[in-house]
Amino acid sequence: MPRSVNAVASKARRKRILKQAKGFYGKRKNVYTVAKNVVEKGMTYSYVGRKLKKREYRALWIARINAAVREEGLTYSVFINKLKAKNIDLDRKILADLAMNEPASFKKLVDSVK
Repeated sequence: MPRSVNAVASKARRKRILKQAKGFYGKRKNVYTVAKNVVEKGMTYSYVGRKLKKREYRALWIARINAAVREEGLTYSVFINKLKAKNIDLDRKILADLAMNEPASFKKLVDSVK
């Protein structure tokens, strides 16, 4: 009885990896064994990158809030503490957006907290 190798599935598997490696430089895009390693490493970096992205945006929002609040004579930590004490539930993304795009309403918010 001849050996069954299931070439259809093997080719599909290789094709999927090479499709993911499209746009890579040199052998990374068209040699399966190299592409497989690079794509796997790229997937790892993309997973880590999603976590780093969240971290970096939060740091950016905090920096923007801190800069806007210092103009009003407070610090970031005092401002956040007073928001929590007054039960104002606005996240940092919204606060940073207010500070950048709506300075008048942000000033009112800071005054209500003081």
